[in-house]
Amino acid sequence: MDPVRNPYAPGAGQRPPELAGRGRELDVFDVVLERIARGRPERSLMLTGLRGVGKTVLLNTLRSEAINHLWGTGKIEARPDQSLRRPIAAALHMAVRELAPRHRAPDRIDAFLGVLKAFAQRSTPTGRGGAAPKLRDRWQPGIDVPASSGRADSGDIEIDLVELLSDAAAVATDVGTGIAIFIDEMQDVGAEDVSALCAACHELSQLGAPLIVVGAGLPHLPAVLSAAKSYSERLYRYQRIDRLDRIAADQALCAPAEREEVEYEQKALDLLYEKSGGYPYFVQAYGKATWDHAPRSPITAADVRVAAPEAEAELAVGFFGSRFERATPAEREYMRAMATLALVDGEEGGRDDMDAAVPTAEIARALGRKPASLSPARDALIKKGLIYSGERGTVAFTVPHFGRYLRNQPA
Repeated sequence: MDPVRNPYAPGAGQRPPELAGRGRELDVFDVVLERIARGRPERSLMLTGLRGVGKTVLLNTLRSEAINHLWGTGKIEARPDQSLRRPIAAALHMAVRELAPRHRAPDRIDAFLGVLKAFAQRSTPTGRGGAAPKLRDRWQPGIDVPASSGRADSGDIEIDLVELLSDAAAVATDVGTGIAIFIDEMQDVGAEDVSALCAACHELSQLGAPLIVVGAGLPHLPAVLSAAKSYSERLYRYQRIDRLDRIAADQALCAPAEREEVEYEQKALDLLYEKSGGYPYFVQAYGKATWDHAPRSPITAADVRVAAPEAEAELAVGFFGSRFERATPAEREYMRAMATLALVDGEEGGRDDMDAAVPTAEIARALGRKPASLSPARDALIKKGLIYSGERGTVAFTVPHFGRYLRNQPA
């Protein structure tokens, strides 16, 4: 069939042609927006799940929903060892710029931008002995008003963030709407910044202020938040984003195909679900390869079998291989041991359950090492986002089917 008309989109954060199986999450967010619009209290939202389940796509979709409700929005992607000050200042700048044309008092906007500029510049590094930073280290947030003094510029991120978000919420209140800040890869926010963000959300929720944070991260994000503030489990609404069920996976494949007047045989859909496991990224990858190999409609199981090796080869390089290459030899050894222990019921006809956690003590036993000696490799893999620790003393892969990939690679 014509590859130009291929509707599938297996890209990082790229919205699929049919956002199937996420109706509940969209409905929940609409309720949050409506409740806040009516002055009702609501919690910020946290999306958690493995890689490839569509968290970023859903985060972007929720942002579009907020924009449709005339909210001010901004989005950032957290990075390890990066302060939250600059990216969150840029996100709030964008959000307030969206609201500014509807505000009747330009002076109020300028006053907030002065606070925002002071907050952002407070993170500028200084040289030894308090010397001025080098030119390459200076950063200007692109705000034309002078920085204010005495608000959100103490240098204590928790104090400053509470004051900054409170002032941003006040601007939204002036125009009768809200502000939503979207944070992807939220598990990578530093411990001090996570604590500050939780404190700010706590303060805003008590005030009933129209500002929420919508975060997306790996399955251990709730543990990261809980370690920062003990009340975080009550502060946020958590939604686990998982693989698609069979009905949703079929819809993700069939709906865009039908718009191109193409159909699938039932056995083809059976095999595609078996291959993809219902993970949205894999559904798109196998769907795209199958379309390109199928000679005509309807698409058959034979077409899927012919196309599967190409989809698997692409996943091996782009989805799995790129992550594997980031690991050191010691880290790869650790992951291979994990992969062997993660195999349930045997390879042939068994269940490859990559969501199951593996005890770290068993990994050490398999490698003939003491658990403490493996801590550096484990911690480095967690920092790189390749594994996570959902429960004390256990680890699991962040990437679906990663264990299967490792078992198929030469040692």
